[in-house]
Amino acid sequence: MPTLLVIGGASLDTIHLSGHTVESAGGAGVYTALAARRSGAQASLFGPRPDPVPQVLQPVAERLTSWLGPVVKPKDLPRFQIVHQGGGSSYLEALYGAEQELTPASLPPDLSVYDWIHIVSLGSVQRQLGFLRACRRRGARRISVGTWLDSLVKTPEAVRDVIEQTDISFMNEREAVALFGSTETASTGPGKLMFVKRGQQGALVLQGSFATEVEGVPSATLDPTGAGNAFCGATLAFLMQGEHPIMAARRAMPLAAEMAEHVGPEALLWPEAPPPMLLDVRVVANVSQVQRLAPFVASLRELAPFSFAGANYPPAGHPVALACFFAASLQQFGFWTAAEGRYDHPLIAPIEGGQLKGSDYLWRAFMRRLDGDAEFYGPRRQAGLTRQEMLDLFRADDGSDPMPALDLHLEMARQYGRDMLALGLTPEEVIRRAMASPSPLATFLRTLDQVGGYKEDPLRKKSALLAMILSQRPETYLTFGVNERLPPVIDYHLMRAALRTGLIDVVDENLYRDLADRRLLSTSDEWAVRSATYRAIEQVAALSGRDSGSVDNWFFFNSRNRCPEMTEPDCARCPVDPLCSHRKELFQPVLRTTFY
Repeated sequence: MPTLLVIGGASLDTIHLSGHTVESAGGAGVYTALAARRSGAQASLFGPRPDPVPQVLQPVAERLTSWLGPVVKPKDLPRFQIVHQGGGSSYLEALYGAEQELTPASLPPDLSVYDWIHIVSLGSVQRQLGFLRACRRRGARRISVGTWLDSLVKTPEAVRDVIEQTDISFMNEREAVALFGSTETASTGPGKLMFVKRGQQGALVLQGSFATEVEGVPSATLDPTGAGNAFCGATLAFLMQGEHPIMAARRAMPLAAEMAEHVGPEALLWPEAPPPMLLDVRVVANVSQVQRLAPFVASLRELAPFSFAGANYPPAGHPVALACFFAASLQQFGFWTAAEGRYDHPLIAPIEGGQLKGSDYLWRAFMRRLDGDAEFYGPRRQAGLTRQEMLDLFRADDGSDPMPALDLHLEMARQYGRDMLALGLTPEEVIRRAMASPSPLATFLRTLDQVGGYKEDPLRKKSALLAMILSQRPETYLTFGVNERLPPVIDYHLMRAALRTGLIDVVDENLYRDLADRRLLSTSDEWAVRSATYRAIEQVAALSGRDSGSVDNWFFFNSRNRCPEMTEPDCARCPVDPLCSHRKELFQPVLRTTFY
């Protein structure tokens, strides 16, 4: 289990609700640590440690891995009186007690034993900054912070200084507006994360300048005290377990909502796993079809990982093959054109004497630079690419530009190059860091979560594709650790196959009709199909015992040749035909996205 140390104390709270008053444990440190613990992390707390432990805090102490910090009398703990009424909250009394005297001197000498350190606001940005610097000196590997509205109003530059020196920052919407003027202009530095909690409306996840809105979870709110801290703790726990930042926030949201339906941290003390992430029930994985297909996939002797070698790929051992794969894999998207609100046709164009389609066309285009312009694939050149250079890269034999989303490809190339440069990364350095880790795949994916062109997708399609390529190439650039499994690589071919074979069921009639009519969809419609496909393919891989490289790239991706977009499926030569649901009218989600 990953380990988290939360710097911030406990408090004794009096909660005034409609018609009654409750004495409760409280404190930003307590809410953060307990949420992390319930979400799968070992959580320790550094803050004033009462002796004896008041009865209301005993369940908290029992669930912490350790409670560190100076020993104080119970009467010296912080105390708050909080009123919840009419949908709002207010503090009748706020006594910060011994927490105001907490100093970095009492910190353990070696903080490298923790995977993560989180520092709550502590009521003073200067004290927070002091702890931050002390944590760095004592070997802290990753540090996150919470913010406080009063500090943001009075000393915004000091708060910015704290954020710049940390890996992740958490704040609420009012605090983000105070710091940036609006949530629309909020951003953080390359490689850093920021989570802006927006109450029941959800959260904003910022990866550098890229922002994603995560939908909230409805709740019958009783006591919202600490909901933001609970979201913080759960998000950190899921990040430490390898989740993409957006997925970590999605998974944290139900626990924060559940906690707000009870008084104080009551729900965070429960022993069971946190409530699951909300799923879009309009599309569901078909469990019986998964169970039918998995043994069939397991029985296929010819099923094997694809080597990503051959005419469309760099020769084995080529000196710039690694850089080429990094620069080209992030461009694997957008190979189709729409007309009048519907899918019209895929990308098929002449290149080097042959007619190639979609992904094959893109690989061949990148191959043309392999020997004549080796520096083209490096981060510096990618960061400064011009539109003319991108046109030249993708130009067809007849002189035309066949790419339906050329400007998006240019934007992704530039973002990739700029982030790699800002982070001091090269493809070789990414591989070196991964292979130096006990969990190479997790480290590889986590690194790409910081890099434009890869970081934006919560399901990590292109990151997983690149990991698959590098692990299956003759050079074996990347090997996985014990028990590490590649996540599914979900593109529109896999979604089409999952829909037609019946691995997923479209329950919503309107969505079913839009898919059959090949109409342009909303992002939520696409997510419903894609996330259900992800779950179904994941289950097939697990039940069949085959790796994802075999299951989704060789088997399902190659089904595009038997079950294409524009012509009648060739069911007679499809090995899945006896088990297929033959929903041939269904089509993959039609949405322009850089995710696949």
